[in-house]
Amino acid sequence: MSDNDKQPQGDGNNGGGSPWMKSLLIWVGILLAIGLFLTQFGGATTAAGSNTIPYSKFLDRVDEGTVKDVAISRDVITGTGTSGDKFRTYPISDPTLVPHLRQKNVTISAKPDEGTSMWMLLLYQSLPFLLFLGIAFFVLKQMQKNTGGGAMGFGKSRARMLTQKEGKVTFDDVAGIDEARAELTEIVEFLKDPTKFARLGGKIPKGALLVGSPGTGKTLLARAIAGEAGVPFFTISGSDFVEMFVGVGASRVRDMFEQAKKSAPCIVFIDEIDAVGRHRGAGLGNGNDEREQTLNQLLVEMDGFEANEGIIIVAATNRPDVLDPALLRPGRFDRQVVVPRPDIEGRIKILEVHMKKVPLAPDVDSRTIARGTPGFSGADLANLVNEAALMAARKSKRLVAMAEFEEAKDKVMMGAERRSMVMTEDEKRMTAYHEAGHAIVALHEPASDPIHKATIIPRGRALGMVMRLPERDSYSYHRDKMYANLAVSMGGRVAEEIIFGYDKVSSGASGDIQYATGLARDMVTKWGMSDKVGPVEYAQPEGESFLGYSSSQPVRMSNATAQLIDDEIKGIVEGGLAKAKQVLTDHVDQLHLLAGALLEYETLSGDEIKKLIAGEEIGRPDPSPKSNVPRAGTSIPKTRRPGGPFGQPSPLGA
Repeated sequence: MSDNDKQPQGDGNNGGGSPWMKSLLIWVGILLAIGLFLTQFGGATTAAGSNTIPYSKFLDRVDEGTVKDVAISRDVITGTGTSGDKFRTYPISDPTLVPHLRQKNVTISAKPDEGTSMWMLLLYQSLPFLLFLGIAFFVLKQMQKNTGGGAMGFGKSRARMLTQKEGKVTFDDVAGIDEARAELTEIVEFLKDPTKFARLGGKIPKGALLVGSPGTGKTLLARAIAGEAGVPFFTISGSDFVEMFVGVGASRVRDMFEQAKKSAPCIVFIDEIDAVGRHRGAGLGNGNDEREQTLNQLLVEMDGFEANEGIIIVAATNRPDVLDPALLRPGRFDRQVVVPRPDIEGRIKILEVHMKKVPLAPDVDSRTIARGTPGFSGADLANLVNEAALMAARKSKRLVAMAEFEEAKDKVMMGAERRSMVMTEDEKRMTAYHEAGHAIVALHEPASDPIHKATIIPRGRALGMVMRLPERDSYSYHRDKMYANLAVSMGGRVAEEIIFGYDKVSSGASGDIQYATGLARDMVTKWGMSDKVGPVEYAQPEGESFLGYSSSQPVRMSNATAQLIDDEIKGIVEGGLAKAKQVLTDHVDQLHLLAGALLEYETLSGDEIKKLIAGEEIGRPDPSPKSNVPRAGTSIPKTRRPGGPFGQPSPLGA
């Protein structure tokens, strides 16, 4: 890293001047050089061609008495006529010229030679070459800025020192991942006061690996370390090490650690380290020599013969399974900090962090929003708050209310409403009964999650949807809930068959069938929930088979075992189908009631569905026709996707 790279990243108005001003001055200098060149040569040519007369005509004018004065030099004679006109001519060896001029009363003066000096000739001849060199220097300078070292700087590190001039991030801005934050807070405390740990024999950790799904806040944690540590903080991406030339990446690793040694104690953050730290020898054939050399150099620098004291490596990845085991061992990455998706309390804290920048209405409840967003990462929640703010701005509101958050949540989870789609009355009726079938089965299955919302308004790729949300975060999947979800997923298909007949069953349940089949397969082959198959794992190993990191081997089974597994999967799915048929047959009146309400109101909340089934008024005024609401009318050509347009089930059920 050069000294320039250590300067604060401001707006470009510091001592060096802005880049566009430097470029402007360079181009002005080039244009001035071109102008000087043209002026010198063009001026001489113009002067040489201005009113030049032959020598014989000059003598004739002298004889006629129309020459007033002349200036004679070795190479040229210039003069003025009696009428004031200027002229010039080139002399020949003529000893009678001066007496002849004196006879005609012409004023004579001598003029020194106009010959160009040797230095001026050299300057004129070298000016095009100097101009070419200047342009080439300018181009190479621009290449040096863009490639971090220019044509001779391939081996220079692209790590840059992170400054906190603007947008400083601290641990106060990191919420919902308290355990990960505590692990990294200890590293910051060690950097601030190493004697506190050293007197008990503790050594500073050499590396910390942040592992988590995309959007969980790994890079944000690294920025918070930079804001809290008060020590130099270098940041680089794993892809910056890898080039097409073998040895360049290793050279950049060496240069990065050399720069870090000069600023020790310091922190080096490598984002997406899996780009350079993949398992060696994992590729087909001879592998990638450049990447493996880079990884070897990184391993040596982190823990080799020469200790790099005071340099802490913090790296982030969402693919720890592909990293080389030598990179993960203690002494290189002493700590592997898992950055999980937040639970409900963590989601509340994250929402409160992002809501600080948004003017909120009094009815906004962060706990209600957090309960309705299970599985959301920090990035998802930030996007949710931003979507709600944009919706409020489109409505010209001054505050963001709970209605905007609910609408934004539905948009993020289910997709945007497609109110411009025109459906026939038959299609709307089948969609209503399909979604009502899911909802009625969910209401009568005690282990099912509560219904959050049911709608027949097309969203995303689905023509309708029933969304269920858990009352609290769960970390295990119980057998009774699995069977309940199987029955709920089959509820839509059963409702179509009961109401419209066997021949009118549509392809809308294909997504439901796909979900039910996958769940039943996991129950049999992964979780040992089949009495006939037993608690034996028959699932095929997941992930990339050529990595060589996992000891899992493809499952070998006999034909009889495979047939038994298929029979058990089919039996479990058909059991859910039978359960749904029993529930809907016993409560067909509730099915008609809920389908009618969906046709009338199009969207019902979970509480409204419960009131409706209990025979209470839902307390909503009659819907007024809207031009953008899909009503009965002319049908447009439409092909249903084979993934279940009448309610795409999520892992929480349809």
